[in-house]
Amino acid sequence: MFSFFKKKPSLTPIVDAQDAAATLPTEPNTIGAAREADARTGPGGAPTAESGLLTGDVSDTSPADTLTTGVVPEAPIRVEVVDKDPASRGAWLDRLRGGLKKTGQHIGSVFVSARIDDALYEELESALLMSDAGVKATAHVLQALKTKVKKEHITDVQLVKAGLVEIFADLLAPLEKPLAIGKHKPTVIMMTGVNGAGKTTSIGKLTRHLSDAGASVLLAAGDTFRAAAREQLSAWAERNNVDIVSHNGADPAAVSFDAVTAAMARGKDVVLIDTAGRLPTQTHLMQELQKIKRVIQKASDTAPHEVLLVIDGNTGQNALSQVKAFDDCIGLTGLIVTKLDGTAKGGVLAAIAMERPIPVYFVGVGESVLDLQNFKAHEFAQAMLA
Repeated sequence: MFSFFKKKPSLTPIVDAQDAAATLPTEPNTIGAAREADARTGPGGAPTAESGLLTGDVSDTSPADTLTTGVVPEAPIRVEVVDKDPASRGAWLDRLRGGLKKTGQHIGSVFVSARIDDALYEELESALLMSDAGVKATAHVLQALKTKVKKEHITDVQLVKAGLVEIFADLLAPLEKPLAIGKHKPTVIMMTGVNGAGKTTSIGKLTRHLSDAGASVLLAAGDTFRAAAREQLSAWAERNNVDIVSHNGADPAAVSFDAVTAAMARGKDVVLIDTAGRLPTQTHLMQELQKIKRVIQKASDTAPHEVLLVIDGNTGQNALSQVKAFDDCIGLTGLIVTKLDGTAKGGVLAAIAMERPIPVYFVGVGESVLDLQNFKAHEFAQAMLA
């Protein structure tokens, strides 16, 4: 059903952070004392509670001694979470169209019994802005559409709508890029997002896709502020039969550090690191994200290999603000757009493509695992303008 690793899934138990540490080599840890201090201090050096997660003797090591992930010589493997069965694929597209129905109604109503004139373009401009496509993207789309209509001498309003689909698909095309796994082992993926965006659920669904395809996955419960988040991630780990590194009240950076080192010791393919939800305006928490990223780099000098932001498709232009803020803070490599089922603001992806074209790896339109699939620009444009 899915194309990815073609090996038998690894059946491994759920573990606590202390159990994960026990799997590490018995030699002294090669992370220097300064790095331990960084993992145990908050933004600006403020002390945090002792986590008890960093293991080994760190007193006589050099800062240059860094644990690194292995580099796999083969080319990266594209994570294509696409159902190959025509019936299932058709059902997914129906769910996508249904999810974007409200967005499509705003825009599609413009082309009902309309003539190709200035009034049409004015109504279309209003509809695009209402869908949260943004001023820049709306201006770009309208100008491209006018040029196309004039150049191709289009006189049928339905052909104008078809041309709009093509223009939208072209605008969204730079966002269409699959997640690639395998260049590094383990591939370390750091997951971020605001509270309620569906971050932990998306981690669980992605874990399921990877596990079903044969990749060995380890989860890191770095959202240590909410017990419910750890419990939710543990439930996904148990459901998918994968390892999880977790510790009550631990420093998120230390949990992330232990997860990466444990994954290296166990030969895992992927590490998915959950982080606490936060608003871009919470400066101290955004700084903590930077700290987590720094500590991950001390466990592996090439990690994190992916930094993904999960955004709620219903938040419209606020989603664009989140993308800009998180990207400026920690450098995003990809997006997961959730909760597109029933949104009237699907046009925000046009705004993202215009102003901050970060790849959209996956889109979600429901609660089931198969409701999270790869983003396809032309499919999305067709669904949004159906």
